[in-house]
Amino acid sequence: MQTLSVALGERAYPIHVGAGLLGNANLYAPYVRERRVAVITNPVVQPLYLERVQTALAQAGADSVPILVDDGEQAKSWAVLDRVFDAMLVARLGRDSMVVALGGGVVGDLAGFAASVYQRGIPFLQLPTTLLAQVDSSVGGKTAINHARGKNMVGAFHQPLAVIADVASLDTLPERELRAGIAEVIKHGFVLDPAFVDWLERNIDQLLKRDRAALEHAVRRSCELKAQVVAADERESGVRAILNFGHTFGHAIEAGVGYGEWLHGEAVAAGMVMAAELSERAGTLRPEDAKRVKALIGRAGLPLRGPKLPIERYLELMQVDKKAAGGRVRFILLEGLGRATQRGDLDARLVRESIAAAVQ
Repeated sequence: MQTLSVALGERAYPIHVGAGLLGNANLYAPYVRERRVAVITNPVVQPLYLERVQTALAQAGADSVPILVDDGEQAKSWAVLDRVFDAMLVARLGRDSMVVALGGGVVGDLAGFAASVYQRGIPFLQLPTTLLAQVDSSVGGKTAINHARGKNMVGAFHQPLAVIADVASLDTLPERELRAGIAEVIKHGFVLDPAFVDWLERNIDQLLKRDRAALEHAVRRSCELKAQVVAADERESGVRAILNFGHTFGHAIEAGVGYGEWLHGEAVAAGMVMAAELSERAGTLRPEDAKRVKALIGRAGLPLRGPKLPIERYLELMQVDKKAAGGRVRFILLEGLGRATQRGDLDARLVRESIAAAVQ
């Protein structure tokens, strides 16, 4: 096991990365002893890991109550959130209780948001069981549900007490989910670490084969990179925005086709192609580097083109992006592999051309 830290002063917390961690009572004990715990999970994860986690929680001194939510992006809704609150109230969970998020990014986002507002806020642990959640959504304290007009539009920053990333859980991950998680791994390299891009180009086949050593390295390095950015800009007022490379386009894809039709990582992959196109057209990214972006995404088996929505529909959906300011959409562009910047002054023609070049 390797342990990293998100340096946020009094709210700093560890990220544990390794195999076989979900059943390790010692990792839970510092947080859950003599507490009542709501374990929020879904019907896919429940038969695989819930019993193991509840046994470990009991060994650590906690009394746990499972709460099942729907599987898939559609679970990030007011209706499902209200059912979670109802179950917590029926179980008589108080302000001294806590939430454990056991599942992928949807479970983590929903459970974290529930914890952030239940009885004005209670603590929670992140137990991510998908690659995407382990490398991205479980780290940094972003919690949210979706709105019909935009993804993650209702939420809060609420940091977990700890993240426990058990890479053994990736053994049961469907192939499509694995590839979707690799999209976020790749993104970290594109915006923060050119050496990591080089490593990914050499090892992408090993990741797809679920080589344990390669997966552990990818999870650890992604968490290291994201933790550094979160520590520098917790609430995304500056540099943290670069982690949204591909997401402005990707969120428009998810909302445009209906949540759940495209996995988040798939939409981000196509969004990164559009963002690379835009970077090249804006003159910030060399053509040969744009080709490397597309080649690596393609080798990961991820979409290189977005759905054939009308270009004006893409633009309409991007207007509600959380990075928009003063009525202008701000885009994350690459200035090279491993370097990114945020721009809000781009010619709309370049944006339209970039979308048109990367749709089905």
